[in-house]
Amino acid sequence: MTSLLPPLHEGHAPIYLHNAFQDAVDAFEDWIAGADEPAVDVNGKTTRISVVFRRLWSCTDPVPMRTIDALNVLVPEARLERRETRNTTYAHAARAMRSLCEQRLKRRLPVVLP
Repeated sequence: MTSLLPPLHEGHAPIYLHNAFQDAVDAFEDWIAGADEPAVDVNGKTTRISVVFRRLWSCTDPVPMRTIDALNVLVPEARLERRETRNTTYAHAARAMRSLCEQRLKRRLPVVLP
């Protein structure tokens, strides 16, 4: 299901990756505990949301306010690693969201007893 997403260009992502990030945040909000990881459409490719977050791991573009509003509901403020909302980059947001994905996926793993 994962797809090869384009690399960033000098820390900048194409607009469709910005849009995919917003879609991934929305999908995370709707992710029901115990269900498989959601996927979103990225330029015609079905891609898991954690892959979208990982691709924007080093993106220096600022996050728009509509995305910040959604992040403020999901992510504890300290995790965004920011001083001011207007300075939040996709890198900060992506790292926080990827961490939330990993936590949710870990909860799905079965407990193995010795």
